[in-house]
Amino acid sequence: MAFLKGHGTENDFVIVPDPDGRIELSPAAVARLCDRRAGIGADGVLRVVRSAAHPEAAAMAAEAEWFMDYRNADGSIAEMCGNGVRVFARYLQRAGLVGEGDVPVATRAGIRRTHIAKASPDGTPGDITVDMGPAALPEGAVTVTIGERSWPARNVNMGNPHAVAFVDDLAQAGALLDAPGVSPAAAYPDGTNVEFVVDRGPRHVALRVHERGSGETRSCGTGACAVMVAAVRRDGADPAVTGRPVTYTVDVPGGRLVITERTDGSIEMGGPAVIVAEGVIDPEWLRA
Repeated sequence: MAFLKGHGTENDFVIVPDPDGRIELSPAAVARLCDRRAGIGADGVLRVVRSAAHPEAAAMAAEAEWFMDYRNADGSIAEMCGNGVRVFARYLQRAGLVGEGDVPVATRAGIRRTHIAKASPDGTPGDITVDMGPAALPEGAVTVTIGERSWPARNVNMGNPHAVAFVDDLAQAGALLDAPGVSPAAAYPDGTNVEFVVDRGPRHVALRVHERGSGETRSCGTGACAVMVAAVRRDGADPAVTGRPVTYTVDVPGGRLVITERTDGSIEMGGPAVIVAEGVIDPEWLRA
């Protein structure tokens, strides 16, 4: 089975090309691929399938030829992954399936429209911008807990759920080996990603994140968007109110993302996406 390895701000993925939707990836197989000591190692798996060949994406095939079947590192299915969709678009470009410019990608959270910028004169691939769609802001107070310490959090949904907590120091999040406590549980019936955020300057924040099903990761694209949305509301800069788009710089442990909220509520995220390797997976090892 062919594979590639890529990352977006060090949020890394195993990419499995499967245009005709013939490969069965069990949760155990995904977890084996993502194992950083006994496998290839990644925060998740991106299976590349033609939308027409996948029952969850067939209805989107007229608008988006390719479907991103995203799995978390533990094998669970996720609705969306912001860094993953940029890496997915980069793979399509590398494989000669698309060129620079606009590339729609089908996901479980709907179609995400990406834009691949032109390469620089030295050949460095251009950044990829994703229209992440609007955020949803469910009502109700949410609390995040680490050990004996708790913080109020903002419930933000970017096609997948997030709890965003502003803290004084990112070290307060601890090791993030286990999922932080989030209450009430009814706010997130399927679990949630949790972001801890500090200010770095005007319209500039930094985060650490525990991703549902993967643990702490070096970056989370949907999480960075959720953090930006929460910061905009906290700062009184909601474009729907001010009539002006707003842009924040969001630092993640693996790099930097630039995120804009437009007056219509749509969120745009821009950043790098890199393919670092490709090869073939031993089928006997995967089946073991």
